[in-house]
Amino acid sequence: MTSGLRQKLLDQARAEGFAKAGITRPDAVPGLAGRLAQFVDNGWHGDMGWMAERMHWRGDPAALWPEARSVIMLAEVYSPEHDPREVLRHPDKGAISVYAQNRDYHDTVKKRLKRLGRWLIDAAGAETEIKVFVDTAPVMEKPLAAAAGLGWQGKHTNLLARDLGNWFFLGAIFTTLDLEPDAPGADHCGACTSCLDACPTRAFPAPYQLDARRCISYLTIEHKGPVDEALRPALGNRIYGCDDCLAACPWNKFAQVASEVRYLARDDLAAPDLAALAALDDAGFRAKFSGSPIKRIGRVRFLRNVAYAIGNSGDPKLSEAVRPLAADPDPVLAEAARWALARLA
Repeated sequence: MTSGLRQKLLDQARAEGFAKAGITRPDAVPGLAGRLAQFVDNGWHGDMGWMAERMHWRGDPAALWPEARSVIMLAEVYSPEHDPREVLRHPDKGAISVYAQNRDYHDTVKKRLKRLGRWLIDAAGAETEIKVFVDTAPVMEKPLAAAAGLGWQGKHTNLLARDLGNWFFLGAIFTTLDLEPDAPGADHCGACTSCLDACPTRAFPAPYQLDARRCISYLTIEHKGPVDEALRPALGNRIYGCDDCLAACPWNKFAQVASEVRYLARDDLAAPDLAALAALDDAGFRAKFSGSPIKRIGRVRFLRNVAYAIGNSGDPKLSEAVRPLAADPDPVLAEAARWALARLA
């Protein structure tokens, strides 16, 4: 029964809009715990204490839900319509990571996963149990997706596939059903180092290794305090995330077009004016980024990033935009604004 159900499940995943689906076992990546422990021991997780606190689950998917017998991994494409590096040539604009230029992907992907999960329960029987995860639980989606044959973890540590490139989100459905697993994905990076060479802050100590403390995505999103002054110039005008290593991957020539309109860039977020962003008060920030993943980091951290970008712009006319932030009650934001003013002076 499960062999016929397995193919129907994969077909239904496509019908729901997922670009790719594969199946693996919860215990398919035996070296995962050791790799994660080394990452944390190196201190490469930075402020992300939750990685260490929930390491026993994150390093062993089978421990997260012992009753699970199979993990269905799914890919959701969000390929950009434009070159995300174009905005880097306009220092008076802010560069926002492609995935955050519209609605929060967590909501969109989770709804699609739940619909597929309900279909699976109806098809397999009410005794079937499922749990769905989208980047919010202690699940290491990328190694599981590689084990499920969706692709492989590239030298930039992100998942990529020969038929998708690397512009896609991952979702997981854990189930008590015992489904035949797919063969794991094979590595096709070869001698290419395009992603490593593209990193502005040299965040990769070696291929397939990432020191998050130097990663611009980590620094602009997860890191709460002031960014190391030595790294600030390398941020350029990146104010939320960074796409450089993803955009550099040659496999993107095979990237599929995003079919979900909620992933297409909003006109006001593709290349927003730094001066206008610097003027946002709390209410304005919440209104502008309602439904956006950017809202999660809050106005202070976001404007800290905007201040760094203004400082890197080389445009003295932006001094007036950042000057009021130098008196902000938050010391991190005020210091970022003073740094920007000193750079522009």
